[in-house]
Amino acid sequence: QVQLVESGGGLVQPGGSLRLSCAASGFVLRYSDIAWFRQVPGKEREGVLCIDNADGDTSHADSVKGRFTISRDNAKNTVYLQMTNLKPEDTAVYYCAADVYTAGSSCELTVSTYGYWGQGTQVTVSA
Repeated sequence: QVQLVESGGGLVQPGGSLRLSCAASGFVLRYSDIAWFRQVPGKEREGVLCIDNADGDTSHADSVKGRFTISRDNAKNTVYLQMTNLKPEDTAVYYCAADVYTAGSSCELTVSTYGYWGQGTQVTVSA
């Protein structure tokens, strides 16, 4: 059974940092594309960063360029989202998603690409 479990969310001041974790089970993460999305009430889910299954190439949204990075620990079957220089507009529920055993050559920040989702973790950036 495929399962994704996010953790690491919380309240942080502007300029601060957080690291989110996405622990995967039921499939081998390194053979899948993994993405982080975020969503605020009343808005569509937004792609943040993704990492592809082949060589670990990443894609990112312009809004997080230079501030957020995604990484993968194959031994732990876990993906991380390192967030730095956080801004109030980064406040959202963050979700990890998996395109399991994909044959694609690069990952995409498109909701419909991903068939499996975690339950989400709240990140609040506020003074």
